[in-house]
Amino acid sequence: MTETQKDNGAELLIELTAEIVAAYVSNNSVAANDLPNVISQVHMALGGATTPTEEVAEKPKPAVPVRRSIQNDYLICLEDGQKFKSLKRHLMTHYGLTPEQYREKWELPADYPMVAPAYAEARSRLAKEMGLGQKRKRRA
Repeated sequence: MTETQKDNGAELLIELTAEIVAAYVSNNSVAANDLPNVISQVHMALGGATTPTEEVAEKPKPAVPVRRSIQNDYLICLEDGQKFKSLKRHLMTHYGLTPEQYREKWELPADYPMVAPAYAEARSRLAKEMGLGQKRKRRA
């Protein structure tokens, strides 16, 4: 954090403290000798709320080891251990995860498949048989 950011944060903290104390004093009766105490308490409460706390997030444990999650005929979901030919729909409907979020959560490489290798090969072969992916022939 730069000095400018620290200064802006300190100024904001003082402004917020002043606004809160002013609102409190306008709606409640406060003795003049208690005012410094109220200001101090509000300032400390706001300062503690803005101090970032480091949370130690526990790394999630996959249902199966990552190495065993890719089989030729199916993929095993690391979230629940179920077998699928394609993971994309399952991840979105059950966990609200996109493939990118899933890969990030489990620290998987960008090329981690979302479709079983044998299924991808069969679909590719079918598409080629149908003539997809080839330029159309011109009519004479």
